[in-house]
Order: sequence, then structure tokens, then C-alpha cells
Amino acid sequence: MNARAALFDLYGDHLRSRGGHASVAALVRLLAPLEIAAPAVRTAISRMVRQGWLAPMRVPQGPGYAVTPKCVRRLDEAALRIYRPGTISWPGKWHVVVVEQVRERPKRERLRADLAFLGYAPLSETTWIGPRPSPELATLLTAEQVHADLFEAALDGDPRELVARAWDLASIAGAYELWLSQAADLVGAVPGRAPDDLVFAVRSRLVHGWRNFLFRDPGLPAELLPPAWPGEKARSFFEQEAARLLPAAAAFVDRTLADPQENQ
Repeated sequence: MNARAALFDLYGDHLRSRGGHASVAALVRLLAPLEIAAPAVRTAISRMVRQGWLAPMRVPQGPGYAVTPKCVRRLDEAALRIYRPGTISWPGKWHVVVVEQVRERPKRERLRADLAFLGYAPLSETTWIGPRPSPELATLLTAEQVHADLFEAALDGDPRELVARAWDLASIAGAYELWLSQAADLVGAVPGRAPDDLVFAVRSRLVHGWRNFLFRDPGLPAELLPPAWPGEKARSFFEQEAARLLPAAAAFVDRTLADPQENQ
């Protein structure tokens, strides 16, 4: 887990509900159990400030950083998908996004990555579909200064054939099965009465691995997925273990925020 990804996870999973800010000293201490060194944390913070995710602020413990409105939107969108309750209903219509041709390669690649994160898949270079509108789409298009025509459309044909063409379901299923095996090993290695910082590290790795599916799985409705979809078993395991490990992990976060210089 690199420092930038760990900071996103930390702000999204713990700090967002605690005011969305922390001192630099606390951030360094919070990422120490993940074996991320202080220089890497500071470098990642600087990069996130340049990209508009964090903003410097003064907190009682000293210099700190808070989430920006842009970051809040991204974290809230991610949380809705990470912890979405149960099966989401699908009205049978696709959200279709037809973007203008983007000539600049960096901007085009950035747009493709962000649309995929929001759950869309390309049918062509300029036409993308998703199972539902993303509340973050308008912000993305505005930030990139890209025009798009938006539609809701019902497919004249079998939607499962469209899904199989737009998304690599076999690859996603395999990733779920691999993650589930590795996650079971990860949490199974936690001893009884483990210290809070160890539980925090294990839960952070669990959440980080699960969060990676935001870039792969658009959250398709059950009726469009193959039978015995492994994503449901993986989700059940994640929800159970993330909840079980949360009290000890939260205790470590609260203690560190209260006294970031404490020798854990």
C-alpha cells in the first residue's frame, strides 16, 4: 500500500467522520503501523494538496491538513459503494454518456480512469454506459472541461450480452475469489487480544484491498450477473470482518488524534 492510497483510505474510513482533518504528526503516527515512513507520508500529502484533495490548516496539535470539497465528494461516493446495503434495484435502463472527442492524451487517459472509477464502461472511444447515474459525474465533467450528452436508455436486446461485452466479468470474478482467499489469511493471522495498532493495520489492508474493486466492479444488478457470483460472498466476508475489527481500529485512531506524539 503506497502512502497516497493509504491517506485516501485513512481519510475516507476514519477521518471523514471525525471532522475530516488531522495534524501532520497524527497522520505520520496513523500510517506507521502500515510501515509507511514519515518522508513518504509528507510527500504524499504535498502531492494530494497539489491535486486539490487536501488543504493545509492549523489544528490544535499544529500544522495539519483537511479534506477539500472535491475530496469529500470522492470519499462519499466511494463510501456509498464500499458499504452499500444489500442489493441495489435496477430499473432496466442504462445511463449513457457520450463525451466529446478529447485530443490531449493525458486528459483522455485521466477521463477514462475516472469514468471507470464511477462505474462506467466504454462501448466506444466516446460512448460509456453505467447501470445507474453517478452523482459525481457532473463534477468530473466540469473539472475536466469536457462536454457530454447524457441519456437513459433501454437496450433492444439481451442486456447480459451487453454486460459481457462491456465488462470482463470472468476477470472480476477471479479477482474476487483471489481477494477472498487472501483476506481470510490476513484476518485469520490476527491473534486474540491483538494490540489496537495491529488491528488497525490489518483492517486498513482489508479495506484497501476491497476498495480496489471500485476500479473494477461497477456494481451491476444481480439479474445481469452469472449465477453464484463470488462478489456477494466476498462482500459478506468484508462487511463481517470490517465491522468486527472496527472498534479496536477506531480506538487506535482516536488515541492517536488525541495525542499524536504518544508512544504507542
